Amino acid sequence: ELSSDPEMAAMAKEELRALKEGLEDLENEVSILLLPKDKDDNASVVLEIRAGTGGDEAAIFVGDLFRMYARYAQLQGWKLEVETQSEAEMGGFKEIIATITGQGVYGKLKFESGVHRVQRVPVTETQGRIHTSAATVAVLPAPEDIDIDFNMNDVRVDTMRASGAGGQHVNKTDSAVRMTHIPSGIVVVCDAKSQHQNRANAEKILKMRLYDMERSRIDQERAGDRKAQVGSGDRSERIRTYNYPQGRVTDHRIGLTLYKLDKIVAGDELGEVIDSLIAHDQAARLAEMEQNG
Repeated sequence: ELSSDPEMAAMAKEELRALKEGLEDLENEVSILLLPKDKDDNASVVLEIRAGTGGDEAAIFVGDLFRMYARYAQLQGWKLEVETQSEAEMGGFKEIIATITGQGVYGKLKFESGVHRVQRVPVTETQGRIHTSAATVAVLPAPEDIDIDFNMNDVRVDTMRASGAGGQHVNKTDSAVRMTHIPSGIVVVCDAKSQHQNRANAEKILKMRLYDMERSRIDQERAGDRKAQVGSGDRSERIRTYNYPQGRVTDHRIGLTLYKLDKIVAGDELGEVIDSLIAHDQAARLAEMEQNG
């Protein structure tokens, strides 16, 4: 009967095609749900951004990146709190460290670690030449229960005058705290107004850095077995370029180029980059699972 009614036959074929597509999508979703979970995906994070090559312009870029992540965090309903900052003379920061707390923060931000490069004409440039500067981003997972061997006997604690903005109060007391983990050489400085708060924050960040170091060591051991990952995971890897003259953002790990730089740097469209990285990671892990299965 269907064959004698071409219109009905065409409709039935179209419906069958749509059902097959829907089934494939569903199978894909189920497969993604079955992928092994990163135990830290739901953890909060410590976000560290540091100026790299490029002097004043690199410090200004650190400020741009920080505002981008702050806006993205706000859109996600997360809470961001600055732990320590070292302001630069021409604006921006030599270094800024913040904690971001909320649901699934590390799962979203973990692919942001690496070297971010900016190409633009700096405000200080009189000849109109394009300069290339860089900043390093590190996203450290901050699980509620950090399982790491940690002994305060291995830590040297120094107090000193805080150097950050804060008016006269900052310079009157030795409120800043520097903690040095002697076995690893890791140094953490916190310079808010309260020495008590600085001690607590410095210890927390130190634990996270040690946890991250151990996690990175395990990840690198696994990396030999696991080809499917976004980029090398190396903090010194150049992961993304922000080209202002072209209005372009390129993520080199997945070959993604978007011509909406202003919206991405504003934080409003950063989600598109992050979601693409997560999707790429899931697809690579799915392919690997099927290959090994």
